[in-house]
Amino acid sequence: MENKKSVMDTIRRKAKLLRYSRVGNKNSNKTEIREECLLEEQSVSVADLLKRSRASSLINLSHQQPSEVRPSSLCLSSPATALSMSLRNIGGGTGLTRPVDSSDWPSQESVTDSPCEEQNISNSTDEMDQVLRLRDTRLPSSESFAENLDMRTETAGVSEHQREPQRTYLLTICLKEGRGLVIRDRCGTSDPYVKFKLDGKTLYKSKVVYKNLNPLWNESFSFPIRNLDQKLFIKVYDRDLTSDDFMGSRGVVLNTLELEKTSEMVLPLDDPNSLEDDMGVIVIDITLSVRDGKNKKRLPKGSTIQHNRRLTESMKKSQLWTGVFTITLVEGRDLPLDGQGDVFVRFKLGDQKYKSKSQVKKVNTLWREKFDFNQFPNQSSILEIEVMGKEGRKYEECYGQCEINLSGLPLNQSKLFTSELDPGRGKLVFLVSPTPCTGASITDLVAPPLEEPHERDNMLVKYSLKNSLKDMRDVGFLQVKVIKATDLMAADLNGKSDPFCVLELGNNRLQTHTIYKTLNPEWNKVFTFPVKDIHEVLEVTVFDEDGDKAPDFLGKVVLPLLSIRNSQQVACPLRKENLGGLSKGTIVLELEVIYNSVKASIRTFTPREQKFLEDNPKFSKKVLSRNVVRVRNLYRAVCHVNQFIKSCFQWESVQRSIIAFIFFVLTVWYWDFYMLPMFMVILIIWNYLQIASERVTRDLDTMELNEEEDEDEKESERKGLMEKIHMVQEIVITVQNLLEEIACFGERIKNTFNWSVPFLSNLAFLVLIMATVITYFIPVRYVILLWGIHKFTKKLRSPYAIENNEVMDFLSRVPSDVQMAQYTELSSCSLHSPVKRKRASP
Repeated sequence: MENKKSVMDTIRRKAKLLRYSRVGNKNSNKTEIREECLLEEQSVSVADLLKRSRASSLINLSHQQPSEVRPSSLCLSSPATALSMSLRNIGGGTGLTRPVDSSDWPSQESVTDSPCEEQNISNSTDEMDQVLRLRDTRLPSSESFAENLDMRTETAGVSEHQREPQRTYLLTICLKEGRGLVIRDRCGTSDPYVKFKLDGKTLYKSKVVYKNLNPLWNESFSFPIRNLDQKLFIKVYDRDLTSDDFMGSRGVVLNTLELEKTSEMVLPLDDPNSLEDDMGVIVIDITLSVRDGKNKKRLPKGSTIQHNRRLTESMKKSQLWTGVFTITLVEGRDLPLDGQGDVFVRFKLGDQKYKSKSQVKKVNTLWREKFDFNQFPNQSSILEIEVMGKEGRKYEECYGQCEINLSGLPLNQSKLFTSELDPGRGKLVFLVSPTPCTGASITDLVAPPLEEPHERDNMLVKYSLKNSLKDMRDVGFLQVKVIKATDLMAADLNGKSDPFCVLELGNNRLQTHTIYKTLNPEWNKVFTFPVKDIHEVLEVTVFDEDGDKAPDFLGKVVLPLLSIRNSQQVACPLRKENLGGLSKGTIVLELEVIYNSVKASIRTFTPREQKFLEDNPKFSKKVLSRNVVRVRNLYRAVCHVNQFIKSCFQWESVQRSIIAFIFFVLTVWYWDFYMLPMFMVILIIWNYLQIASERVTRDLDTMELNEEEDEDEKESERKGLMEKIHMVQEIVITVQNLLEEIACFGERIKNTFNWSVPFLSNLAFLVLIMATVITYFIPVRYVILLWGIHKFTKKLRSPYAIENNEVMDFLSRVPSDVQMAQYTELSSCSLHSPVKRKRASP
């Protein structure tokens, strides 16, 4: 009886430890209930069974070697204990016993006093599970079994209540309208749109309503929210040609909203930096609903996929264009003339902007420029035109504005517009030609367009030589697979980035979706572009999304279309924004271009498409230094050729001079115009053979040059401030001297003909008369031949003669404008000096 009590006390103690170590686990709750039932029942059969198992365990331990009996050995056990053996014997092979599930064992995270105690608890748990399985099987009709089921249900409910998940909410907003918004445009209206921001990131951006101070939007969106202790900011902007103007904002505290109730809010806008007292209101409907585990409406998997697909399709529609408006700016008529300066024209269609070249102010100014605007499905069809005058670097004046609706224009036909600007400010003449466009698409990597059945064959037929005279503007087709990027720069404070990729081909632009919090994004998207010029360059730029702020630059890759190797996957290292050096990371692309060589060749001799609103160039020391080096290299090449010709005249190498003399005589004697392009063909073939034979050497030299440039850049970064100042000073002096030489050369030619120095002008007059008479009676071929023989034999006739150029020697005597001004000032001083001396003598 005492053994029985001690066994039961041990079971109670171990069950109590097990209860505290396995709180919150449903399986442990079931085990605790069964243990309590076991302790309450204290069945004799179970007690005998435990006694029997305990005794068998002690017998097994007593038969072990003394060396094996140590604390660690006592701790070792497995599910196949003496208790399980006893259960098998009692069950009699009736299938009442089954293997102990390892999930019912206590985890290693349970904290006990010693490893032995942990193992004892595990063993006791296994024994208790097997006892209770046997008990439940042998006593199915007892009343206590039903009570145990009730206790089990209550315990499970308490555990589930204790583990209640954090609530999530769904914020649904309907942007209805704006009333009495402020004026931000010169024409007395605004082009408002609204941004909803939460925690520094933009949740939603509405469409732009043009030329309206009481816009109607009626746009809805939803966004999940976990924390209500935040403020939702509603900001209104005016879309402008250059930068968007702020029109006011308002904040809504989320924890003040009523749950499950739609509230209409009239929000007055405010701007602390503005002087307007009334900036208008924004009207919204806002609903905050609970989305926790009980109330959450979970969509089926198929519905979720369809929802994501709809989002992807809406993103594609916002980027893909369906047509092209070709606009030709012809001229301006009766434009006002109010001082010196230039005049240019700005065009705007939706978000696309174009700035024409600046022309000198005239009454009738000619431009003759052509450019394209893409037509998007949901974009405004109002073409806004603004004629601007510019004086100096910053001052601009608006001469007039006009608007044209392009929605009803017939396709493939040009229409001439003569639009009047503001009254009395002139007219603007331009052509608009709408054409449909196909070829731009965004698809997943699993279904690229060129891998669809018969699609590649159709493209090859479309751009074959037999279709060279059809649709001359459609030169080719480009497919770009944006697969992934690796090891990008970390732009966020958490050491990650939110990268997305932008692809630009000319003025066409497409972009991928954003992948958040990663430095190794995988986009797996396929983009296609229509090619209008095979000489265009594909720019692939990786940005980091930064909420409402401008995205951060991560890297850039530039790929000329003619350098693409079809169907080859390339890992391109990202470069800096100015392409001057390497950035961090690489991007993996696969490109393929199909084009018609005849169309591409004809397109080469037409004006190149200009980029929309290119940034104004800014001063850069690196760019200045690079341009100076480029000009210096060209100058050295010209000097090298000149030195080679002089060496032939100087007979430095007798063999080379004889060959050059014979070549000169034969060429001049048999000269015909066809020889000029023939010499160029020979030069191209010679250079090709040189490059083909030294291609490997050239590649190695290029690699070494890039390494040297990187080393030079690192070394320049280590230079001190004074060295950088001296370097800039040397560059500026070089540019100054070069510009002075060019200006002096042009001014001296001009002063030769405008009688600035009568003696030199008379001399030039006589020389030109003699040249006219000589070339009239003697063919030019003979004159050139005599001049060449004179140059070649001069060194032989007079070995110590100085080599010179008679024309340059003559121009060196003609003064430039700066020298003429100095001579005039000196001459005026010399005329007045005697008079001053006579007055000073008394």
